[in-house]
Amino acid sequence: MASEDITKLAESLAKTKVGGGQLSFKGQSLKLNTAEDAEEVIKQIEEFDGLEALRLEGNTVGVEAAKVIAKALEKKSELKRCHWSDMFTGRLRSEIPPALISLGDALITAGAQLVELDLSDNAFGPDGVRGFEALLKSPACYTLQELKLNNCGMGIGGGKILAAALKECHRKSSAQGKPLALKIFVAGRNRLENDGATALAEAFGIIGTLEEVHMPQNGINHPGITALAQAFAINSLLKVINLNDNTFTEKGAVAMAETLKSLRQIEVINFGDCLVRSKGAVAIADAVKEGLHKLKELNLSFCEIKRDAALTVAEAIEDKAELEKLDLNGNCLGEEGCEQLQEILEGFNMASVLGSLSDDEGEEEDDEEEEEEEEEEEEEEEEEEQQQLKERGQGEQDSLTPKKIIESQDSTPVPSPPVDVATFLAFPSPEKLLRLGPKCSVLIAQQTDTSDVEKVVTALLRISSVFKDEAPVKTAVQETTDALMRKAFTSATFNSDAFVTRLLIHMGLLKSEEKIKTVPSLYGILMTLNHMVQQDYFPKSLAPVLTAFVTKPNRALDSCSFARHMLLQTLHQL
Repeated sequence: MASEDITKLAESLAKTKVGGGQLSFKGQSLKLNTAEDAEEVIKQIEEFDGLEALRLEGNTVGVEAAKVIAKALEKKSELKRCHWSDMFTGRLRSEIPPALISLGDALITAGAQLVELDLSDNAFGPDGVRGFEALLKSPACYTLQELKLNNCGMGIGGGKILAAALKECHRKSSAQGKPLALKIFVAGRNRLENDGATALAEAFGIIGTLEEVHMPQNGINHPGITALAQAFAINSLLKVINLNDNTFTEKGAVAMAETLKSLRQIEVINFGDCLVRSKGAVAIADAVKEGLHKLKELNLSFCEIKRDAALTVAEAIEDKAELEKLDLNGNCLGEEGCEQLQEILEGFNMASVLGSLSDDEGEEEDDEEEEEEEEEEEEEEEEEEQQQLKERGQGEQDSLTPKKIIESQDSTPVPSPPVDVATFLAFPSPEKLLRLGPKCSVLIAQQTDTSDVEKVVTALLRISSVFKDEAPVKTAVQETTDALMRKAFTSATFNSDAFVTRLLIHMGLLKSEEKIKTVPSLYGILMTLNHMVQQDYFPKSLAPVLTAFVTKPNRALDSCSFARHMLLQTLHQL
């Protein structure tokens, strides 16, 4: 280690904050790669008597440095709080699990009894959950009260591993007479989707002590929302529910409303950008009206709620003396509806609680036609779910709570209908891609006209839309992408620049004069691009263009921060 680096490190460590049992290296941008790099950090840990909290946020810790830091922690039995968010910046994804395993094993060896574990903003993906799985199952976490895993890219697979670890922790701790009593759970921006949310709901139902649950931006639809609602009903101490930017629709909203009626401690409800729509809003309003006397904040913004339903929500808060904020922005009230809303609240002397209505979408007409469209959407969702279940060879959905037992109505397997390339590209799903068989990549490449840039972009987006972190699907997506794009890029008539331009337009990252429907989620295409740009067929001259547009601020990209980070990291290494 160069002398100037040691000097810089010493200066950073001089800013280390000590006090109240806490040792903090927060935000010092320390690059700890080797054991030598970590010497000063280790020294301060070893010399700190009564260490109860260790802050390592905003630094970057490699595998070797993690091992020696872990060795120092083996004697810190009083450690209770690990603030370890954002501490693997610039690390390869493969480096993170072994580093976490070393640190976790040290806490177990020390006999620590953790109260808080924060690993947020570490892009470790599903494999990273394996890195602290043993820690979660160990006596070190029997006392855990706060678990924070925001923006880690866990995916469905990671969500399932996490849920299983929490259930095991509860089982083991219960056997010792002190069951796990988790209070705060944070896992926003993790692409948990329905399966991951349902698995965690089962764990929540077993634990039963939650006070705050924060799971925004996880791609959860009404089956997952319903599972969570049933689990929340068992957690009678819940104060905060934040499910912002998931998709309730009426079914999920009604299920959640029923649960809210049984929860007496609720202070914050954040269902903003959750598409609860008018019927769902009315159901939630009924729950608010019946109880929730401790309610401080209600967020139903950007939920496609119409005027009458919004006014019903306003009327429901009449006797909520603790209410500080009501957010109904971005709905469909119209100018007159906004005025009526304000008048109702003024009548209760509660006008001050109403948030801005500056993004109101205006009153919509043709209510009956829209209701029919909503019903059709939900029917399509149901049909798709049933089709997916049939494709998986299942007769019914998995149980939503641990107390429900599924009894199969018919043990005879349902034969799967045949799938061809046209069917997959028209209605893509992971199951259809797998059922195309081992030659799916060749078949799709053969049947796609690579002289037509628009057809290549469309095929790529359809393929990437079914991306999942599970190995069979992930492999099929990558192999099919490789076959298609190798054929395209090696063709003398293929215009690579036009391809990137059309792709960026369809991703919503580049404006077009044409009216083009952008892809609903960028997660699949970002993860697919992360693989694609590393292949020999990909023109490296396109990397700066992709980097420029993926770096720009964009709401759609913000909701896929893990995938965005992975792609940018790969592009910078090219």
